[in-house]
Amino acid sequence: MPMDDLGNKLVPEAKKRNIGAANIITGTRILLSIALLFCKAMSPVFYTLYIAAGISDILDGAAARKTNTVSDFGSKLDTAADLIFVAVCLIKLLPVMSIQLWLYIWIAVIAMIKIFNIAMGFVRQRKFTAVHSFMNKLTGGLLFILPLTFTLIDLRYTSVVVCTAATIAAIREGYIIRKNEKTE
Repeated sequence: MPMDDLGNKLVPEAKKRNIGAANIITGTRILLSIALLFCKAMSPVFYTLYIAAGISDILDGAAARKTNTVSDFGSKLDTAADLIFVAVCLIKLLPVMSIQLWLYIWIAVIAMIKIFNIAMGFVRQRKFTAVHSFMNKLTGGLLFILPLTFTLIDLRYTSVVVCTAATIAAIREGYIIRKNEKTE
């Protein structure tokens, strides 16, 4: 039976056509992300929707594994939902954040590594590759927590932690793609 990047068995083709609870949860994250566009950044409504979207990101994969409905489509939908959520958060949060030049440069370097990894994955495997490694998940968790810390901890300190994890994750992701390894 075919396996996904994490070693989960992919469900047969007939079951893939079933929308399933996991894909509904993922779709909900997309809708919550779009709703964030219409909220004032860092308002109680924004944080409520933000946290709900984050919880849905945890629940969709768990639901897919629990119901044995892990699918290539679900994995791609999850990646798309993650990208939409991140894009919306950037649109809403960057204008209200005070980011120094060194941090913009570091983020740009990470983005360039990630773009290179996507291109390399496409060239090597003839498909867009999403690496669901431990480091990518840790980085995602840290990025998710970051806006919740804005009023408690100076961004200069939290951003070093997040960018260090993201840099390690991006480099590890490139290694995994180059070696055609299964993810952690």
